[in-house]
Amino acid sequence: MQTKIKKVELRNLQIEDYKELKKSMIMAYPDMENSYWREQDIEKLLDIFPDGQLVIIADGIVVGAALSLILEEKLVDKNPNYAKITGNYSFSTHNQEGAILYGIDVFINPDYRGLRLGRRLYDARKELCEKLNLKSIVFAGRIPNYNEHSKKLTPKKYIDKVKRKELHDPVLSFQLSNDFHVMRIMKNYLEGDVDSKEFAVLLEWNNVYYDESPQLINTLKSVIRLGLIQWQMRPLANLDALFEQAEFFIDAVSGYKSDFALFPELFIAPLMADYNHLSEPDAIRELAKYADPIRKKFQEFAISYNINIISGSMPYLENGTLYNVGFLCKRDGTSEMYYKIHITPNEVLHWGMKGGSQIKTFDTDCGKIGIIICYDVEFPELSRLLADEEMNILFVPFLTDTQSGYTRVKHCSQARAIENECYVAIAGCVGNLPKVNNMDIQYAQTALFTPSDFAFPSTGIKAEATPNTEMTLIVDVDLNLLKELHEHGSARILKDRRTDLYEIKRINKV
Repeated sequence: MQTKIKKVELRNLQIEDYKELKKSMIMAYPDMENSYWREQDIEKLLDIFPDGQLVIIADGIVVGAALSLILEEKLVDKNPNYAKITGNYSFSTHNQEGAILYGIDVFINPDYRGLRLGRRLYDARKELCEKLNLKSIVFAGRIPNYNEHSKKLTPKKYIDKVKRKELHDPVLSFQLSNDFHVMRIMKNYLEGDVDSKEFAVLLEWNNVYYDESPQLINTLKSVIRLGLIQWQMRPLANLDALFEQAEFFIDAVSGYKSDFALFPELFIAPLMADYNHLSEPDAIRELAKYADPIRKKFQEFAISYNINIISGSMPYLENGTLYNVGFLCKRDGTSEMYYKIHITPNEVLHWGMKGGSQIKTFDTDCGKIGIIICYDVEFPELSRLLADEEMNILFVPFLTDTQSGYTRVKHCSQARAIENECYVAIAGCVGNLPKVNNMDIQYAQTALFTPSDFAFPSTGIKAEATPNTEMTLIVDVDLNLLKELHEHGSARILKDRRTDLYEIKRINKV
């Protein structure tokens, strides 16, 4: 019969708790001789690492504990037994400069099991690991039900069956449900553990927030601010007029300390009005002459306004071939070019554009990002390749003339955010250009989309602009939420792919 509890408390162990700790430990390990720590052992643990020793108190009684050391990673990798891990029970292996939080014991009094008290201890250990910036939690878990199956199953086969829930093991099943993964099997780990046949399973929980080399300055930010520009198409007298309007928006979003400014696809189209007397292929090629001056000017803006600028897109002539490209102008003064990979039938028919062949992510001072242009977002393979390179934010400058075209971009962008566990920012043009052929009307609603899980909006929409109205959208994204989602989300799409059955790979890698 399960014990009823009026009050439960989780706190650090104190030496005054020893007598009750000993009683609960003896009850937790009834089949193991001398299955308790001596009082001088507990005193030593409290002396060298008081924060690592945790207890559960139920109605004033110690009913469970989790005891830990900090170890060097190389000691864990050497596959030692329990005596070597603990320095022959002297705890001399504890190293405050180590990277591993090693669990040397965890138990719950049998009278208090089934109340999820063990989970509280494990959650507290995880919080401690994150607080101390340790790489992972590692410990060797017993497999006490293995004795019942050892004549028919090897330890490996037994573990596989527990993983598949064909068998239940009171220790291993619990660890797996708490996001620990199996590293390897250990022989002759704990002398006298008859139930486990002296086998143990080395288990690990990775701290997704671990920073191997923390810095005081120039460290990667976890919260990134995006400035998304919904650009009004309007007549522009010349290139300087375009720069003046672009600088207005860059100034505005940088004033709110945005890390990125995103412009739409082909937002420079008003400059094509001067060439409206030409054929559409010739007019778009005249517009391509502005690409290099725009790149240089946007590089200046990026430096002077301390912001990374994604220049939407514009036509670009390369060895006589017309591409749709944009520039990532970083605030350190450097720039990189990206190509539209998938060209719409309209771009081919009216302008004779070709698709690029460069698929890549971009390293920035805010982490790794991806940039694809409009129609590209409707091809899920492309974004998945970028996600495989650990892209966190996908930027999609777009241009659509009808609401149906925008709907394709919107819903495909939302799908990319969910399936790739990343943020997707889209920005488009609005308004009309009656004196520019093939660019007369526009429809857009700039937005920021997220994965769909508890830490994110239930709709998957973080923010949306007013449709068909010139404005900016300034929105923050938290990269730590993505790390948490990758490892512990209610759906882990990237991790759960059946790569044993299928994979996506690029043919040519740039």
